[in-house]
Amino acid sequence: MPELPEVEVTRRGVAPHIEGRVVEQLVCRRDGLRWPFPPGLSGLLAGRRILATGRRGKYLLIHFEHGTLIIHLGMSGHLRVLPPGIEPRKHDHVDLVVNGPEGVQVLRLHDPRRFGAVLWHANEDGDVEQHILLRGLGVEPLGEHFDGALLHRETRRRSAPIKQVLLAGDIVVGVGNIYACESLFRAGISPKTPASRISRARYDRLAEAIRDILAAAIVQGGSTLRDFIAVNGQSGYFQQTYFVYDRAGVPCRQCEAPVRQIKQGQRSTFYCAQCQR
Repeated sequence: MPELPEVEVTRRGVAPHIEGRVVEQLVCRRDGLRWPFPPGLSGLLAGRRILATGRRGKYLLIHFEHGTLIIHLGMSGHLRVLPPGIEPRKHDHVDLVVNGPEGVQVLRLHDPRRFGAVLWHANEDGDVEQHILLRGLGVEPLGEHFDGALLHRETRRRSAPIKQVLLAGDIVVGVGNIYACESLFRAGISPKTPASRISRARYDRLAEAIRDILAAAIVQGGSTLRDFIAVNGQSGYFQQTYFVYDRAGVPCRQCEAPVRQIKQGQRSTFYCAQCQR
């Protein structure tokens, strides 16, 4: 599944091609993906100018004067910017056709598993942050409100393992499985440690690790997940720098002990028992 860095890479890739452009049409080739497409969505967008793009967790936001288009890439989705006239392939479900100084361009959503989403939040329904899918999300890990103090304060009554707390997304959003494993390794914290037992000093190290790893992953184009490619058709290469994720049985890059793999909440966790206490 595309995680926060992959979605941010996507946002940065599409922004120069659609921001400030006027929508000519929205083409939907099915009734919906994970959820039905909003009725009349094509009419709501045609002739409207895109003001800006944004991101909230793993959700891509396309802002208009009268509302926000919310896009989620699901398990297997990706967006491509294409010239007009290219015939859609199987699983090319949605085209956002825009017109600007460079002429017509097509933002195309490809989603084989159809777990993605294209939704609409009108301004008259309040701030987009209050949308049902966004209002329960935690703080942005790359934002000014995220630090070790926040993690320490919000976990005093959390007995669940820290890895599970990070994935829950209600304290900090967008730290998915790959980046949680890598961040915990860098901070030297076992993924099995109860969240309430981690000290403020160790949370300071964890917050710094999360920030640094997510920022590095964005610079490197994200990770080459099974289904993810960037807007320009290229894969990310952050996976080449993994210390523990998907390296079960391989010697730790720091201490040479074998990397271990366990299941936590039906997700694979990778860690070094020597480096992470």
